[in-house]
Amino acid sequence: MNQAALKEFLDQKVEQYNTTAFIEPDPVSIPHLFMAKEDREIAGFLAATIAWGNRKSILKNAHRMMDLMDRAPFDFVMNHSEDDLSVLDHFVHRTFNGTDFKTFIRGLNHIYNQHGGLHGIFSKYQTPESLQPAITKLRELFFQVDHQPRTQKHLASPARGSAAKRINMFLRWMIRKDQAGVDFGLWEDISPAILSCPLDVHSGTVARKLGLLDRKQNDARAVAELDTALRELDAQDPVKYDYALFGLGVSEKF
Repeated sequence: MNQAALKEFLDQKVEQYNTTAFIEPDPVSIPHLFMAKEDREIAGFLAATIAWGNRKSILKNAHRMMDLMDRAPFDFVMNHSEDDLSVLDHFVHRTFNGTDFKTFIRGLNHIYNQHGGLHGIFSKYQTPESLQPAITKLRELFFQVDHQPRTQKHLASPARGSAAKRINMFLRWMIRKDQAGVDFGLWEDISPAILSCPLDVHSGTVARKLGLLDRKQNDARAVAELDTALRELDAQDPVKYDYALFGLGVSEKF
């Protein structure tokens, strides 16, 4: 398939899957529960953090996260007491447990109090080509709070070779603005042109079959390679093709 035909094919798949029907069964539905910017940021960040495994389980546990924070995530992050955090003790999603959850609340409080919030981190540390260095910086600042080493695995570092799938997905939600109303476009000072595709086993498999990706591992180098290919198809909105790759891999078993 030549590049023109590939672009036409993928653009059709974006139109097919980038619709409001995408929202309900996807973790993006969690930040859609809220209207305030900071609530959407925190709900999205926490939902993305546990977005691996069975999708029904992800959604069930992400809703439980919101319930444990009284459906007011920003208020909980900013105004919790240590006693308030005790309600998180028994939370579990796969290897993410109550100790991790409490650390994430403390980390988010630190980010919003000391570093201008999640938006502020990515706005300050973006580069003209990429948000991947900003992800690594977020991780560094996030874990300035007291924490157990085990919790670090739940926030990826591209500098350590991670594809950072979940945080790249979160960034798509926050930065990309679409006509369908799936992604929010909240962070208007950051260009969607520098977003990276949330690369996982499904999108990676489809990308390789379509000739968009040669690298075998789903790691940071593969993300960079896929970014280059997708930006050749659409320089201004390359990560719209996440919908096409996801739909082809998960819904169509391409």
